[in-house]
Amino acid sequence: MTQADTATLLARLADTLESRLPANGGDPAGSYTAKLLARGPDAFLKKIGEEATELVMAAKDNAPERIVAETADLWFHSLVALAYYGLRPEQVLQELERREGISGLAEKAGRPQT
Repeated sequence: MTQADTATLLARLADTLESRLPANGGDPAGSYTAKLLARGPDAFLKKIGEEATELVMAAKDNAPERIVAETADLWFHSLVALAYYGLRPEQVLQELERREGISGLAEKAGRPQT
C-alpha cells in the first residue's frame, strides 16, 4: 500500500465515521460506531484505553498477529475520537509529516509546558 493509498483509506474511514455521528443521522441501533459516538467521550475513551492495554499485552507476548489486530482496534477507536471532536486523520498525518526527521527529544523539548 502506498502513502496515497493509506491516506485515501484513512479519509474513507473518517468519512464513514463522520456519517455515524448523531448530528449526521447515525443510528445507534444499527451501528457500533454510532452507538459509541452517541454515548459520548467516556465510551470511546474507555475503548481507547482498553485497546492500548491489549496492544501492550500482545507485544509483551510477542504475538505478531495480535499486535496487528490490537493496533487496528486502537487506530479505529482513535479515529472515532477524531470524528467526535471534528478532527481528521489528515491532520494527524500532517503532524507526523511535520515531525519527520526531527529528533523525538528535540520535538518534545519544543512543546509548550503543561
